[in-house]
Amino acid sequence: MTTNGNGHCNGDVLVVEDDPEVNDLVGAYVELAGFDHRSALTGKQALSEARTQPPALIVLDVMLPDLSGFEVCRALKSDQRTSQVPVIMLTALGGEKDRQQGMACGAATYLTKPFDPDRLIQAVRTTAMVDS
Repeated sequence: MTTNGNGHCNGDVLVVEDDPEVNDLVGAYVELAGFDHRSALTGKQALSEARTQPPALIVLDVMLPDLSGFEVCRALKSDQRTSQVPVIMLTALGGEKDRQQGMACGAATYLTKPFDPDRLIQAVRTTAMVDS
């Protein structure tokens, strides 16, 4: 992995979270992990962003105002332009069925809120390295 001039890895992480404050918070942790980040506040915006400029990784909430994160993940995995982009689901849905559904639709990792910042940073680093 190479770094750009500001010390971040080449490539960015798309943070998909409808709460702007949580989106910014997750983005700050993504930067601590060594990546730049972009934000999307809806599922449709996430799909458009990812298809226009595929990110190195996507951190995806499940409960979005338009599409569920599960729907977004399935759409990403079925699109040739984004099928190889790893997805970390970060959601308040902590049930085993939700976790299974997240992994079944193609997520590499499933983390629940409230989340441990160190665990998120580690997941971003390892998922991006494993899949890049």
